[in-house]
Amino acid sequence: MKVYHSTDNIPAFNRAVLTIGTFDGVHLGHWQILEQLQEEARRIGGETVIITFHPHPRKVVSAEQPAFHLLNTIEERIELLEKCGIDHLVIVPFTADFAQQTPEAYIEHFLIEKFHPHTIIIGYDHRFGQGRTGNYKLLEVYSARSGFRLMEIPPHVIDENTVSSTRIRQAILESRIEQANSLLGYDFFFEGTVVEGNKLGRVLGYPTANLRMENEEKLVPGNGIYVVEAEIMDRESAIGNRQSFDSPIALPGTIKGMMSIGIRPTITDNRRTIEVNLFDFNTNIYGRTLRVYVKKYLRAEEKFDGLEALKEQLAKDKEDTLHYFGLNSSS
Repeated sequence: MKVYHSTDNIPAFNRAVLTIGTFDGVHLGHWQILEQLQEEARRIGGETVIITFHPHPRKVVSAEQPAFHLLNTIEERIELLEKCGIDHLVIVPFTADFAQQTPEAYIEHFLIEKFHPHTIIIGYDHRFGQGRTGNYKLLEVYSARSGFRLMEIPPHVIDENTVSSTRIRQAILESRIEQANSLLGYDFFFEGTVVEGNKLGRVLGYPTANLRMENEEKLVPGNGIYVVEAEIMDRESAIGNRQSFDSPIALPGTIKGMMSIGIRPTITDNRRTIEVNLFDFNTNIYGRTLRVYVKKYLRAEEKFDGLEALKEQLAKDKEDTLHYFGLNSSS
């Protein structure tokens, strides 16, 4: 997949079959749209083109609303769309000026002049241009006038997309991870930099990698204890991470473990932390990026009557986590 971060350097696409959207999550509902895009491109011998926007339009047109967190960073979105087999992804910088152009200008000077589409596949309820007054009907007028084909994504598919993006975000915030993963079609994941903590986990016998989130837009699951797998991203990864260290380590692939998100009430710490206990792993990874795949919610965080009670619960959490993976404590 070729990625363009503006429309300034895009090539002349071959019989472009394009669609437009934010595609946050690149979830199962989106896959239906992408399959339709690819099927039409194969039918006419054309190329698939996705137009998406960064930052998310809601960040620009609704800047005064409460913080809006995304299922994917832009880098993750690129990675996931590439796995879907798309030919071209054009990431358009979404600005206040772009949002204020008239619907007619959007069609004439953006879609037609920049992309010369053979086919546009769009939802019946797609809105664009100043005040979001442009719609499918207006695109139909220009389709007849300019000669591009216009295909409608059926209402039931659009409605499912609208619902599932919201449902996925809400499910993750409410720790309903397995439901969220079933709607995504993959395990929800995020990345953080490993930083030093208070090393209490080491004292308890469960050393943790404390994570600092580097992207404030990225959604984080609700507080609680989770089954996870993690991956150290000390390499040129699928989303372009490049890190160089004086002490390279052997990368073990994914590592099973358990994760705590919360304020650690037993030690009266009101700071929200993300801590991952990696099983059978004791290498120093401070400063490295850890990708965490969230598999299952185990329990809510609790305040225990002392560290010994907390240690006993951690042992049970590990046992439950190993059971999830079909292992036992002696494996």
